[in-house]
Amino acid sequence: MDVNETKIYKYQWDGKGNGVDNWFLMGSPIPVMTIMISYWLFVLKLGPMYMKNRSPYPLVNILGVYNVIQVMISFLICYQGTTFLWNNGVLQTECIMEKADLKKTATIGTYTYFLAKITELLDTIFFILRKKYNQASFLHIYHHSFTVLSTWAILKYEPNVNAVVFLGTINSYVHIVMYAYYGLSAYPELAKYLWWKKYITKMQLIQFVLILAHFLTEYKLAKCKPSYVVTTLVCGNLLLFVYLFTDFYMKTYKNQSEENNNKSSKKVD
Repeated sequence: MDVNETKIYKYQWDGKGNGVDNWFLMGSPIPVMTIMISYWLFVLKLGPMYMKNRSPYPLVNILGVYNVIQVMISFLICYQGTTFLWNNGVLQTECIMEKADLKKTATIGTYTYFLAKITELLDTIFFILRKKYNQASFLHIYHHSFTVLSTWAILKYEPNVNAVVFLGTINSYVHIVMYAYYGLSAYPELAKYLWWKKYITKMQLIQFVLILAHFLTEYKLAKCKPSYVVTTLVCGNLLLFVYLFTDFYMKTYKNQSEENNNKSSKKVD
């Protein structure tokens, strides 16, 4: 390719370009779709049916261990991603995915991120078993589902998996904080001291804006650009996530703040 030529990758519908066919869950869509259909059936139907006449499971120690593991996984992905970005640049204008060693590193990192997203489906399972049905919202289920399926599809069919490196790294930074919060909040004696939950939602919103800005900037500057499929998928859903998370923040924390102010006013009166 000429040094001044711009190349737009095409989606590889045969799924053979990244050499991941022999990796766990990557041979065909069937295994990952089986996981996702099982997940949807449990959280939307079977789980609530099972819990209907049962008391919530506390799961305190299980949640403690689970969230510690998630913090460790997120830290590992952060380390992998930060090292890659430090060595190759946050804005990768060169065609690094055409260098075998860098492509291998980025592909393995993306695969690690994908497996992490699979384990995070347990978040919703635990909500159902604890009868926290309000937390198993459309936003929550859609976010988890989209992340798993889109990461799998990019890893399988998209030759420029580099697009996920910055996304996965910054997302895992947020998840270190988020799962640390969840782990501590599992213990009732600690929950009352955790005043920073709403700031996690703010961090999530900031990450979506940063990822969108980074993706569009790199798309503009890079000599080897992601496919139109991934560009549309990533940008469209980032905008949707910004809307959904903003709506969640306003309904949860803005309304809560107004209610507290009204209560304070009534006390003064």
